[in-house]
Amino acid sequence: MKPGIHPDYQPVIFLDTSVNHSFLTRAVIDTKGREKMKWTDGKEYPVVKIEISSESHPHYTGKHKIVDTAGRVEKFKRRYSKKSAA
Repeated sequence: MKPGIHPDYQPVIFLDTSVNHSFLTRAVIDTKGREKMKWTDGKEYPVVKIEISSESHPHYTGKHKIVDTAGRVEKFKRRYSKKSAA
C-alpha cells in the first residue's frame, strides 16, 4: 500500500437519534467540526448522528410502522371500500 493516500481510520461514536442508542466503532468518515462525546472509557470521540440503526430498524426490531404520506392509506381505503360495499 502506498503511504499517504489512504484516509485516516479512527474511532467514532455513531448515535442513533431515534432511540438514543450509540456504539463505538472505527470509520474513515471526516470528523472535522463534529461535536464530541465522552464514551464509557472516559475518552472523547467524534459523534456521527444517524437516523436508523439495527436498534431501530423494523427488520431487526420486529416492529413495523406504516408511514402515511399525503393520506395514501385513507385514499386506498376509500377507493376500495366503495367497491366492496356495492
